[in-house]
This record gives sequence, C-alpha cells and structure tokens, in this order.
Amino acid sequence: MKDRRILIFAGTTEGRKLSEYLAQNGARLYICVATAYGESLLPKGENVTVSCKRLDSRQMQELIREYAPCLVVDATHPFACEATRNIKTACTACGKEYMRLNREEAGAGNCIYVESIEEAVAFLQETSGNILAVTGSKELAAYTRLENYQERLYARVLSSADAVRKCEELAIRGRHLLCMQGPFSEELNYALLKEYGIEWMVTKESGKTGGFPEKLAATERAGVKLIAVGRPLQEKGYGYDAMRKYLAERLELERDFRPVKISIVGAGTGSADFLTVRAKEICEEAELIIGARRVAEAAAGKRQEVFYAYRPEEIAGYIKRHPEYQKIAVVFSGDTGFYSGAKKLMGVLKEEDMLKDADTEVIPGISSVSYFSARIGVSWEDAALASVHGRECNIVITVRENKKTFLLLGGTDGAAHMCRRLTDFGYGELEVCVGENLSCPDEKISAGKAEEFCGHISGPLALLYIYNPDGGRQAAGCGILDESFIRGKVPMTKGEVRTVSLAKLKVCRDSIVYDIGAGTGSVAVEAARLAALGKVYAFEEKGEAAELIDRNKYKFGTENLSVVKGHVPEVLEGVERPDCVFIGGSGGCLKEILRKVTEGCQKVRIVINAVSLETVSIAMQWIGELKEHGKCRVEEEEILQLSVAKAREIGRYHMMTGQNPIFIISMTVFGETI
Repeated sequence: MKDRRILIFAGTTEGRKLSEYLAQNGARLYICVATAYGESLLPKGENVTVSCKRLDSRQMQELIREYAPCLVVDATHPFACEATRNIKTACTACGKEYMRLNREEAGAGNCIYVESIEEAVAFLQETSGNILAVTGSKELAAYTRLENYQERLYARVLSSADAVRKCEELAIRGRHLLCMQGPFSEELNYALLKEYGIEWMVTKESGKTGGFPEKLAATERAGVKLIAVGRPLQEKGYGYDAMRKYLAERLELERDFRPVKISIVGAGTGSADFLTVRAKEICEEAELIIGARRVAEAAAGKRQEVFYAYRPEEIAGYIKRHPEYQKIAVVFSGDTGFYSGAKKLMGVLKEEDMLKDADTEVIPGISSVSYFSARIGVSWEDAALASVHGRECNIVITVRENKKTFLLLGGTDGAAHMCRRLTDFGYGELEVCVGENLSCPDEKISAGKAEEFCGHISGPLALLYIYNPDGGRQAAGCGILDESFIRGKVPMTKGEVRTVSLAKLKVCRDSIVYDIGAGTGSVAVEAARLAALGKVYAFEEKGEAAELIDRNKYKFGTENLSVVKGHVPEVLEGVERPDCVFIGGSGGCLKEILRKVTEGCQKVRIVINAVSLETVSIAMQWIGELKEHGKCRVEEEEILQLSVAKAREIGRYHMMTGQNPIFIISMTVFGETI
C-alpha cells in the first residue's frame, strides 16, 4: 500500500488549505503549528494529528524519526527564517525529503520596498504622520526607536494574549492597539487607514493569500504610502496549486471521490459593481475562476487562479484535468437563465458525469436587459426578449408581433445588420436605442430611427431596443385578402382553399414547413406568419414565380421564408427535414415528392391540393403502398372536396359564381417509409 504519511509544518493559510485537501483525500497527517489558535483552524479526523508545541531542530529530528513520514512539507510563513532552517537541517539529518510550499508573491506595485524592519524604521525616522504597522507583534520593538512612536504608531496584531502582552510592554495600548484576525479585505484596510488618519503603512510582502494585494489597493485608494518589507529568503519550492497537484499524483490520492463545489455564476452586465452580494461571496471563496476574460477579470479577486474560457467543452475539460481545485466558480455574463452558456455547460458536465459527487450551485445575475431597460426608462415585463448572439432570430416577425423588443446583439455590426433588416422589411421609421458596454466606464447609449443605424459600428456586446407602436395588432391566423398579394400571371391558391389547407396542415409556431409548387407564395407567406419561430421553404421551378414569392416575402415581413428555385424533388436535397408539407403543384412527380419528404422523418403532416381525379388517384395509391409496406403508419387521413362560390355584382344584382372544386387530401405519416 502507498505510504501516505506526511509531516506538515503549517503556519500559513496555504498550509491549512493543503492539510484540508490531503486529509479529505486519504493521506495520514502530522501537523505542527506554533499557536493554539492555529491548531483550532486545522482539520480534524482519525488520520490527523496536530501539535501546537514550538520545536527546535533537535526536537524536529526526534519527531521525524518517530513518525517516519514519506516526506516533510515546510508550509511556514515566508518570514519564519529560523523555522525553515531548522526544518531543513532536521530533514537532512534524518534523510527525509524536504518540500517547500512557497507563497506566491503579489508583484511589485506602487510601494517602497525595503529589506528589513530596521530599514523601514530608519526610513520612517525622516518622515512625519501616523503609521499603521501590520508586521506582527514580534517586530514592534524596532518601532520604539521612532521619536514620538506612542503617538505616531498604530499596531494591528493578532487577538492573542501573547501579542497583547508584548504591546503592553512597549506601551502600545488603547486606541493605538488593534487586535484582529486576518486576512483582511481591501474595504476593511481602507476603513482603518481613513479612521486613524494613516499616512504610512508598513507590511511584509506576504503574497496573495497573506492579503498583500488588498493592502496595496487600499493604500493606493486612500492616498497612503506603503512600505513593503521584502522576503528574507528567496527559496525554491512549489506554489500551492503545483504542490497540491504533485502530491495528488505522488501519493495516488483518492481525489476522484473528494467533494467538489462547482458554482455557475451570473456576473451581471460586466462591471464588478453589478455583481450580486452572493456572486461576490462565491467568487471570493473560489480557488479557481473560469470565464471569458472580461467577466472573469471583473469577478476574480486577487487570490484566485483564473482560466479564460467560455466554451462549455473547454471549461469541462479544464475542470477534469485539474482535480486539485475543490471550489470552482464559472462565470457567465448577464443572468444564468437568460441566453447564457450556463445551460449548455450544465448539460456537458452531466454528460461527462461530473455532477454526481459535486455540490453544484447556480447563482443568477443582473441581466443586461434589466439594466438597459432601467437606463432608458422602459419597463420590460411586456416586451419580447430575443438574442442573435450566436443564434438565429426572426427579428422582423418579433417586431411585428410586439410593441417592445429587446435584442441581444453579437459582433461589431450587430446593430447595423438588424437595423438594415428592419429597414428592408419596411420598419426603418421605428424608434430604436442601442446600448453598448453597459455599466462600464465607456458605456454608450444611442437613440434614433432604425434606418439611421444601418451603418452603425457597435461594441461586440450590445443591446438593441425597438419600439413598434402597431406591434401585435395584425389579425391572428390566416386571412390575407387575395388582392393584397403581388400576383402577376402566376397561379395562386385562393383564400378560402388556402385557409382550409393551412388549418389541415396544423402549422405550429416552431414548425419547419415546405410549400411545394409555391406559385405566388400565398400559402408560404401565411404559413410563415403562423410559424413565427420556425422556417418556411417555398419551392418553385419558374423564375417569374420565384421573384413574386420574394417580393411578397418582403411585403408581408416574413423573413423566415426562404425561396428555393429548381425542380422538385431534386432541390429538396440538403434542406432541413420538414414538420409540415403543403403540395400545391407537383409537376407530375407527386409520388417521388411524397417519398422524398417522408424519407427519414419520424412524423410529418402532409396536405395535398388536387384539381384532377388522376392526382387524387396517385395520392391514394401511394397511401395504399405506404400501409402495405408496414414500416410506418398513417393517421388522421382525410379527403374532402371544397366548392366555393362568391358573389359578384351584375348591375343592381349580386350573382353567385362558382370556383373550380378542389380536393384537399391530408394525413400524418409516422415512421420509416418506402
């Protein structure tokens, strides 16, 4: 069995986190800390032994020989030079592997660097103003060399009896003594600096987890000068993440069974100011932040690792390859439930079986629509919400059916492209607003008519608001007058026949519809209005008819109608499979067309218009062959003859004039066909 006994000298946050990770994953630990408070923070368990006794080099050697670990981890504070030397000496004497857990440095920043506390005090002797020392109670004696140190110096130390006693011995007491337990946020550091009128702050360069970035940010914000005492030892070692990954592989830990928390977070509109309180808490607790660069940078603090990605497969792959992270926050812009990548990510994680042992939480955010509507003073509870960011949208139909439309855009020409579409379909006079870089310093909101934005270059993430005062006022269902269509000399399915045929076709809002032998496109246009969220393909062989269909498409604003010119059934190849098929003209190829449109379909609704008995005979013969074949079934089969007579004026009288009778054949076909 793999030897998993490890001796850890854990005097830092990283040491505690490493101990928790190893304890949760089957390692046997002996953990040494210097204080009872440090002991109280460490994990408990039958495989964990904790000691809070201070050890010299000889005592360390005795412990190593008695416990016999496979390796020793030095996770003491970067400034605990003596402890590090003693641990190294003990490991060498006992022939044990020594590993150093280094704290990552926070980087240079706008501050004054010195090599020691003594050098910092010497520098301060030439200055005036209040000083906040956060270098620890052991270092406070050096500050007593400052003139009037009892008036200038404010000391922030641990809330332990030993620390308070040392401050009392140095006459640092009352308002000048701040007993607190870190780490401290930027806000708290800033509040202390302002409350005590601090002009100088002295700290050790304690790295990210030691709160150095928060101190640096607070001093810059408050206009306070920061003096940083550099690290006395520049040692080789592992960072926390590298150490955890190395030990997981070296000790063959049961890391696949450890609890993992994956939080999927809505990051709001882009600015960190619009993260919700809960989202901030989740991101601050996370060890790893994943997201597109803009939102990840807004959500990440100064301590987390960040991986820039937005594709669900890439995110899931990274999480799978890095089992050392226990708390992960994946951030998406806007709200997780509104056109977000969160839905697809959850699906990918489920497919990869990554949610079985994980604690998963979804945190909603402030959507860009919510923010934008507030900025322009428009309510959105009665608005249509749509997106063309990586997807298709029948924007013209949406605008026609709604007074208010909010549209998420994509690309720098998103606003221009949408406004050109609106203008092409006769909506160029509508009032629109474009919102760019919302909530960010370079936020821009522009208003005008749609036709004025046809050349607009917007930011890659933008919103478009469209107001149509007549939206939703068109008649529901079918019923466009025949005279309203652009007709030419091309045959057209008459209104009454068209209405009955479409009723039999049972078009849904998201149906894919074929109109074969479309003529002027009257059936295709009305079907496109019914299938507002779907798509209609009008197949027509004659050039004049194809042009008429296209003209009627723009006249009636049916942008979800596509004209396919050519001979059917050949041109059906490559077109997405239909839900509904209307055959108004077959060109003598009815049986071939029926075979083609039902080929591979699980379910398709078919309506045929026939004016001759021969066409009815072919249709009935095909239905008989279909049933005989036995690998599919036909339901709701119906044949009706429709005769229509319409009144026309003859002088002072109205006479009824009959139209040619027509057969309407309808059916639903399920399953494989011949």
